[in-house]
Amino acid sequence: MTTVISASEPFSCISWWAGVAAAGKVCFDYAEHFRKMSFRNRYYVAGANGKLLLTIPLVHGRNQRTPMAEVRVCNRERWQVQHWRTITSAYRRAPFFEFYEEDLKALFEKKQEWLIDFNQQSFEWLNRHAGLSVERTVTHTFHEHYDPGTADLRAISRAKPGHPGSVPSGGFPQYRQVFSGRTGFLPDISLLDLLFAEGPCTASWLRENQTGIQKAAFGDNTFSL
Repeated sequence: MTTVISASEPFSCISWWAGVAAAGKVCFDYAEHFRKMSFRNRYYVAGANGKLLLTIPLVHGRNQRTPMAEVRVCNRERWQVQHWRTITSAYRRAPFFEFYEEDLKALFEKKQEWLIDFNQQSFEWLNRHAGLSVERTVTHTFHEHYDPGTADLRAISRAKPGHPGSVPSGGFPQYRQVFSGRTGFLPDISLLDLLFAEGPCTASWLRENQTGIQKAAFGDNTFSL
């Protein structure tokens, strides 16, 4: 079994989930330092006018250089209210949104002091509702490099959202999105988008499309699972 090492992220993207679901196990690095402009405190959803970036505000802002385990959420801002309003606006017409709505809303109603706690809960929520059963562990010891048999997704997580290296829509396996008629298909955003579209079929969709997802997202840098 391939060992997958990953940064801690909220509501990770579809390609991330396809990789860890194929491996069956992921280890989150809580010792690595927070990196600004990364997905460690942000995620994308699909809105009526295109991709919407939702960001969790942090104490001391995005320029801090502290281990992920020590990054605090800034709850002076009503970010949870804003995120939830955006999600409901984007997905209330999605086929399966109503099925998950109340349970997901509860996650946004509980304040979190630490970023890794919210990220962990978002992982557990998606893991459970998407029916993936990925085993989760954490490490508090930082290693810059791992052996070749390890799939290190931390570098992928550091990619700037929307910058070169973003996944082209043409090569990514498609499913029906709420606003695709207006915006075109938006690839590799949060797994929330796929879950609200495919519901109980989410896990099987990921399995069936894992190779195509990996090729579209990682190209020649694909890892073996």
